[in-house]
Amino acid sequence: MRIGFIGAGKVGFSLGKYFAENGAELSGYYSRSFTSAEDAAAFTGSKAFDEPAKLIKVSDAVFITVPDGTIRSVWDDIKLLDLKGKMICHCSGAMTAAEAFPDVLSKGASGFSIHPLFPVSSKYETYKLLGSAFFCIEGDADGISVWHDIFTSIGNPVRIIDGSVKVRYHAACAISSNLMCGLAQLSLDLLQKCGFTEHEALEALRPLAMSNMQRLFEVGPNEALTGPVERNDVSTVKKHLKCFDTDNDRAMYTSVSRKLTEIASKRHPDSDYSEMERLLSE
Repeated sequence: MRIGFIGAGKVGFSLGKYFAENGAELSGYYSRSFTSAEDAAAFTGSKAFDEPAKLIKVSDAVFITVPDGTIRSVWDDIKLLDLKGKMICHCSGAMTAAEAFPDVLSKGASGFSIHPLFPVSSKYETYKLLGSAFFCIEGDADGISVWHDIFTSIGNPVRIIDGSVKVRYHAACAISSNLMCGLAQLSLDLLQKCGFTEHEALEALRPLAMSNMQRLFEVGPNEALTGPVERNDVSTVKKHLKCFDTDNDRAMYTSVSRKLTEIASKRHPDSDYSEMERLLSE
């Protein structure tokens, strides 16, 4: 299978290099910026194209690796070309294949959403870490096993999901990745008000956060939970609530703590968490 990319950003660079490093044949890259396409081609040992039609002609599968908001417009442009027998893919976590490529079957092609559960933060480094990434695949039922087999043969864990749950799936990913940054920033803000520099705060929190995350993924949140909510320490939580200068920060703390109260109640069914629940609902 010859794989081509429309879009030469971080995802296109990373996934293309990952494929190339694992024996796949890349046809190359097309980008609105030909320089970007050249850079990606040089990085992956493939070719830069100055027209999408030329790339598509020599590709069996085409990944549209552009921002989510422009995937559909790229599709609207290329669907006028000869796509018979082609696999058209995108890497959006929230968008289904049908949403991105609504008339793909009428073009004689098939559509897929192939989403790595991994933060793609660097054009030149992230590919080295994708071996541990979980890939979620959704799309044309007749061809989806091809992508399943490609990624499992490389060694990646893979899950095929239905398009009806795609947004719920992506919300779960965002909570474990993006929303964690919000909680971390809240923690940093509090420590900086205690006199820490940002660097000192990050270094101080690193062993705490890393140890807890490791424990969480070993035994699950129920068994990993510690702290004042789990201990039903209402007086300490009251003191915490007085630390926040803004309603937004206080609401973030109380909202997450209410979820922790649900977890703690299941873990300790003989304990009465009603006072904690009232405090966090005020």
